[in-house]
Amino acid sequence: MTDWLGPEEWQAVRLSLKVSATAVAASLPLGLLCALALAKGRFPGRQLLNGLVHLPLILPPVVTGYLLLIAFSRQGPLGALLEPFGVSFAFRWTGAALAAAIMAFPLMVRPMRLAFEAVDPGLEQAAATLGASSFKVFATVTLPLALPGVVAGAILAFAKAMGEFGATITFVSNIPGETRTIPTAIYAFLQMPGGEGAALRLVAVSVALAMGALLASEWLSRRVARRVAA
Repeated sequence: MTDWLGPEEWQAVRLSLKVSATAVAASLPLGLLCALALAKGRFPGRQLLNGLVHLPLILPPVVTGYLLLIAFSRQGPLGALLEPFGVSFAFRWTGAALAAAIMAFPLMVRPMRLAFEAVDPGLEQAAATLGASSFKVFATVTLPLALPGVVAGAILAFAKAMGEFGATITFVSNIPGETRTIPTAIYAFLQMPGGEGAALRLVAVSVALAMGALLASEWLSRRVARRVAA
């Protein structure tokens, strides 16, 4: 791939992989908690939580990026709070990871929630009857049974993060080597004379990664269905 792609293209691919992996790893614990709460919890504000989780799917990505810029710029409420600790998101690759994590979050939570809902409550109750704590029931019964859905959600989130454009370019701009991921690199190459070839190669990479993620997610979803049927 290093011979097929030019240095700038390969740089964008590597940065996209870094940003997407960071986004998934950072949001996975919160995704698990939200999915479990929506699947098993019955509490006031549950529908509000469900709406907040899925809000990035409804809002225009540019709006999400602009809200992040307001909140995490150096003059923003959260950015000013984090600045003394040396934590910065605006116009940094970490900001690209934050934007990708937020935009991919609904696609992560949905398969996890469905997987948790598919777990037989009788198995959890049986484990609790034998003296297992709530955490042990989750770790030894619920999570192993829902694991294919968890993995599927993580894969879909990774694929979505690889393709995030609107929120990213609004929040962190399009800085080569810092925030220029595959989508923003494609946009940049299309603005340059003679850049169509580089853009087309990156499009091919994007399609291959997206199809691979969708196929892997579908395969894992079928495993969930077979496990529930059994």
